[in-house]
Amino acid sequence: MAKIDDFRSLSPAIWRASTVLFDDIADFTTRKERLFDGYTYGVTGTPTTRALEERIACLENAPFCVASPSGQSALCQIGLALLGWGDHVLIADSCYGPLRTFANEYLRRFGVECETYDPAIGAEIAGRFKPGTKLIFMESPGSLTMEMQDIPAIVKAAKAHGILTVLDNSWASPLGFQGVPAGVDIVVQAVSKLLGGHSDLLLGALSTASRALYEKLRTAQSVLGQAVSPDDCFLALRGLDTLALRYAHQCACALALAEKLARHPMVERVLFPPLAGDEGHARWKASFKGGGCVLSFVPRLASTEEVHPFFDALKVFQIGASWGGAHSLAAYYPAAEQAKRTYCKVQAGIIRLAVGLEPSEHLVADVLQALQRAAHRAAT
Repeated sequence: MAKIDDFRSLSPAIWRASTVLFDDIADFTTRKERLFDGYTYGVTGTPTTRALEERIACLENAPFCVASPSGQSALCQIGLALLGWGDHVLIADSCYGPLRTFANEYLRRFGVECETYDPAIGAEIAGRFKPGTKLIFMESPGSLTMEMQDIPAIVKAAKAHGILTVLDNSWASPLGFQGVPAGVDIVVQAVSKLLGGHSDLLLGALSTASRALYEKLRTAQSVLGQAVSPDDCFLALRGLDTLALRYAHQCACALALAEKLARHPMVERVLFPPLAGDEGHARWKASFKGGGCVLSFVPRLASTEEVHPFFDALKVFQIGASWGGAHSLAAYYPAAEQAKRTYCKVQAGIIRLAVGLEPSEHLVADVLQALQRAAHRAAT
């Protein structure tokens, strides 16, 4: 009779389970001792989950990884695992909007003091530290206005004061920047995006070099019931097989599109750190590589209504949020949204483009013809 251990495949197995079985009652009663290195209950994962965590940890060059139901879930999990009454947290003003909402509307209820800081602050962030400062949330570049932070300077200042740092690195992925070797304490990936690569799953991941932090994050996952689907883990594992190829194509296409837009008369400003001349280009070039597949630009259109013809004319780009998938997406963020931020230097409507796997020439042609249509409508 053939045994399951004799079977090998290029496709990872999907292990679904709520209940984990034990060999004997002694094994059962000591199960919590294996929370961090074994299997205790379905909420903390199955072999499919562990396979994904190990793969992401390898990409991040980190020894530990915890999977989470989404990127936002991973960010919230950090706050709930590490912050408490009387603590002070600093959040980059360019960070993901729902993270700022979580801080202001939820963490504050638990007595956590939450403040935003200018993404351009660099080493001067030390001037914002308080006796209770425990955590700094970074996102570089910001996924809408694309501000590049001086990660080495912030990490150095934080370590000198015993403050933990967190980086949402979903824009660059581990192929563009490895935060853990750079000294960041916890690196977050929205696996839903580049790592998954097909717009068909929701997952997040937290990577760290600290065993103590790993244990706190794994415990929080268990206590908060942050279970992940083994089927989604399988899809993410499949996506990782093509990540490098997809990333190279998408980065090259995004740069080609950014260069065209930078010379277009209907474009006031392109926001894309890999583009020479971008305000954050020097910081990007000093630490990052490979580029990114998300860029923004400010169109020379007087109102939100004048932007509508641009989106109506798009044929390749589809309207939607997120990025990293096979299909290119476009979205619009009115000036009123930037006005809500304290340190935003872009007080205008922003079009964000997420480049997929279509040919570069098709993407460039699509955006240029849509701009022409919008310009014609604005002139009439």
